[in-house]
Amino acid sequence: MTRLHVDGVPVELPPGASLLDAVRAAGTHLPTLCHDDRLRPAGSCRTCLVRADGRTVAACVTPATPDLAVETADADLRSLRRDAVALIASALPPHALAAATHSELAEACRELEIDADTAAGHPARGRDDSHPYVHLDRDLCIACGRCVRMCSDVQGTFALTLTGRGADTAVAPGTGGPWATSDCVSCGGCVDTCPTGAITQPGPGRGLTSGRAPADRVRTTCGYCGVGCALDVVVREDRVAAVLPARDGPVNRGHACVKGRFAYGYLGSAERLTEPLVRENGELRPASWPEAVARVADGLRAAVRDGGPDAVAAISSARATNEENYLVQKFLRTVVGTNNVDNCSRLCHAPSAAGLTASFGRAGGTDPFDDVENADCLLVVGANPVEAHPVVGARLLQRALDGARLVVADPRAVGLARHADVHLRPRPGTNVALFHGLAHVLLAEGLTDPAFLRGRTTGLGELTALLAAYPPARVAEITGVPAGDLTAAARLYGRAERPAVVYGLGVTEHLHGTDGVRALANLPILRGAVGGTGRGFGISPLRGQNNVQGASDMGALPDLLPGYGRVADPEARDRAEAVWGRPVPPRPGLRIPDMFEAARDGRLRALWIIGEDVCATDPGSRRVAEALDACPLVVVSELFLGETARHADVVLPAASWLEKDGTFVNFDRRFQRVRPAVRPPGTARSDFAAVHAVAAAMGADLGCPTPAEALAECGQVAPVFGGLSHARLDREGAVPWPCPSPDEPGEATLYTAEFATPDGRAHLAAPPYLPPGEEPDADYPLLLVTGRRWAHYNSGSMTRRGGNLLLDTHGRLDLHPEDAARHGVADRASVVVESRHGRARLTARVGPDVAPGQVFCAFHFPEDGVNALVSRNADTVTSCPEYKVTAVRLRPAPPRG
Repeated sequence: MTRLHVDGVPVELPPGASLLDAVRAAGTHLPTLCHDDRLRPAGSCRTCLVRADGRTVAACVTPATPDLAVETADADLRSLRRDAVALIASALPPHALAAATHSELAEACRELEIDADTAAGHPARGRDDSHPYVHLDRDLCIACGRCVRMCSDVQGTFALTLTGRGADTAVAPGTGGPWATSDCVSCGGCVDTCPTGAITQPGPGRGLTSGRAPADRVRTTCGYCGVGCALDVVVREDRVAAVLPARDGPVNRGHACVKGRFAYGYLGSAERLTEPLVRENGELRPASWPEAVARVADGLRAAVRDGGPDAVAAISSARATNEENYLVQKFLRTVVGTNNVDNCSRLCHAPSAAGLTASFGRAGGTDPFDDVENADCLLVVGANPVEAHPVVGARLLQRALDGARLVVADPRAVGLARHADVHLRPRPGTNVALFHGLAHVLLAEGLTDPAFLRGRTTGLGELTALLAAYPPARVAEITGVPAGDLTAAARLYGRAERPAVVYGLGVTEHLHGTDGVRALANLPILRGAVGGTGRGFGISPLRGQNNVQGASDMGALPDLLPGYGRVADPEARDRAEAVWGRPVPPRPGLRIPDMFEAARDGRLRALWIIGEDVCATDPGSRRVAEALDACPLVVVSELFLGETARHADVVLPAASWLEKDGTFVNFDRRFQRVRPAVRPPGTARSDFAAVHAVAAAMGADLGCPTPAEALAECGQVAPVFGGLSHARLDREGAVPWPCPSPDEPGEATLYTAEFATPDGRAHLAAPPYLPPGEEPDADYPLLLVTGRRWAHYNSGSMTRRGGNLLLDTHGRLDLHPEDAARHGVADRASVVVESRHGRARLTARVGPDVAPGQVFCAFHFPEDGVNALVSRNADTVTSCPEYKVTAVRLRPAPPRG
């Protein structure tokens, strides 16, 4: 610790602290117009001047050294600070210091008794209000550069710059045009850091930033992707005025993305479901909750009477809370008597759960994401976190810009790939061969940890024998990745002291997705970079939806109980039965694809779908719709009347994540609180309340009447959650699982003593490379990969009902110029995409991001019909669809109408 004195007050600080830190620790406030704690100090505004051992220095850029005597209070220093602030203010128009202005500059002027008349300049540099979420008043810009540094150093977008000279210097988009057409990704970081109000959020959130969140706020956890950003929701008259990233957020650290920060307009959409709907004479009509609940209860009883308990199934929700998912699976198992419950992890990260469990013993990432700060080599595979997980993408990019080596394995040249030391571009569907090629080089060049392999692993012999068939030259033939690039990537990873592996759906959504996860997990095992050795970050999957980890943790799976106890395991069933007081069926239930097949065959007679628009997100949209139409009772709990709800017999209006109470689990296994900021519209209810109501109508009492009690009960069923509670999370903010005791901190780093496999060892896997389910041919010469874009989320049901739709207005197909020319498709022209399974219509975007022979599109606009293109091929272990490999052909689209 560094000890010094500030105005005679003794202060102790950690190494690396500045004099500004010391002044704040002593309880003194200084103006800091060019400083933001999230940025490297600049020291350019000279408003935080102090005296240190007789020298006048800027506190933000001066290191705190032992025994230093710092002065802040004498009249000369105050005068110097006042002059510096007054000089800055003098160049601004009078409204910059108006009494109603909430800005650091206005506050500094009030503290230093600088009159508003000081701001007498009239730059008349104009405004830019073109963007839906970020407005610029150039007349208020003081050229401090904070927004530019926030955009580059924190977000990593480099969308802003300072233009002009002297007094005319002001911030502007780097592209030179309007803000709305710039490279800005709308994270809001510039809004938060601007000290003058030059950059603001329009509407009721104007003037509110994460650094000065008002008292009328609610702390919650973001309900979009699985990063788990902590957010402060500002509420005015039961309406959301702004959503601000929490400065002390354990994952986001005061940062956010366009979705979590701004995409809450859907809350007040006129399309929100506000009352139940029931089908009568082929049409959906409004109904009361008692009528709708009775219809559901009667339908479930009829399904059990006519087909037995297994004639009922439910698709639980990765958008729902842990407590809601827990209650859904408990309802199916104890009231209906079936294990027919699943969630959308089946469509994305089921191979992660299966693969990581087989390799290490648990269905989650091995290490806390915070440890990536210490990684010296990042291997990012099958993921585009810059768009799909922007806060994680920004932190990874920061680490790379700070010197960590970066290897990206992805068919597209987007996001982090643009900053990579080595970019591997494998043909879609060849991941297993690629990972084996990397492992081959690690073994061949001695870049492994022999002691770790001897003492804590098994399967090395089988893997070594297999890898003999995967030298770089052969892997190049299979994957299209040059042998030299493969070797270079393996050496970067193998020679790093603390390597990290982060991966996404580009690994899992394949015919052999579980094999891909296991082959990728071989790399940290070979390096000894897992298990708390201190020699690496291990491996972590980037979860897609906000609570896809938690939905599975809570047992919303056909073969697993809460905490991943197998339903076929008598001991796991006994533990659940002792808590629930009801028998648990011993036979695994139906997975989501099996549910649809059973409905089409007449075996499934009732299906409850919670928070998933399966007609828009699942492969083979037409076949999914046929399954719903064939099922006698379809219940849908949703925010909007989407395509799936249109096929329902009963529609229950649901509360959104900003309107409910509970917890989520993020991608690195942290439980965090979700708190209601506003009330649901009309008579909409949480899924927790809806499940309780249906159970009561069927004569059952599910117990645990509140979400807090549901989590407590879950901890009795699953000891790995035994130390978690709402009260603890309210105190501590975030706690990782496993956490069996309230006296323990939770295991952020797994397997420090032994792995959770039956033999306590990490299991190396030796699956052979097998080709994907489809290959291009003369009739379908291109390979389609689907994924996400930065402005939207999943089926777009929330993000398309607000300003995000202005940022990304329609579905696009990315294709290489060579393919565009070959198929007669012009840039921005409408194009028809056909596969062996369906047809979609998109707008072409021609460019080099995709490789020749490949095309890419997102699935955020269901009307485009993208998921109709996808085959029925699915991971052989988990039934996860092969979204990443579909053979297609193109042709110019005829005029509409």
